[in-house]
Amino acid sequence: MTIKKNEITEEILGKIRNGAVFISPTDTIYGLSCDARNGESVSRLRKLKGRDDKPLSIWVPSKQWIQDNCDASNLDKLPGPYTLILPLLTASVASEVNPGLNTIGVRIPDHWFSKIVEKLGFPLVTTSVNKVGKEHMTSLENGDKEILDAVDFVIYEGEKSGEPSTIIKEKKEIER
Repeated sequence: MTIKKNEITEEILGKIRNGAVFISPTDTIYGLSCDARNGESVSRLRKLKGRDDKPLSIWVPSKQWIQDNCDASNLDKLPGPYTLILPLLTASVASEVNPGLNTIGVRIPDHWFSKIVEKLGFPLVTTSVNKVGKEHMTSLENGDKEILDAVDFVIYEGEKSGEPSTIIKEKKEIER
């Protein structure tokens, strides 16, 4: 099922809350997403992507969420096309998101879908729509057919011309 911006209803938000794995637009490329707190959904997403052990990034609802859950000192790059790798201080996402790590990649894209994530009030996994080692999706035409067929829905806004977000690692070390 392909959905446009003006077709995001409470029913669609309910599907996200209930564990849907879906494709959403970002400020850069299309992302493969699900509720980052739902371990079963994250595992399903990992299987689709073919990514077993590497950490996944999350699209967070606000800078306040980052301040409440991460050790962050400089958030002035957000919103924007960046993923900040930060020490995670709480158990606010499923362990399947960042297996064995005490850091998390956080994003707030400068994109209208950020209002949807803010409305949901919880983080979503966001990772490029592709199998590991393959090209990322910029349109329905070049999306991986297996992934497109397996997701619960696609929120589509036409062809994207960006590149994946720039990763910025904080220099802080965290002890556990």
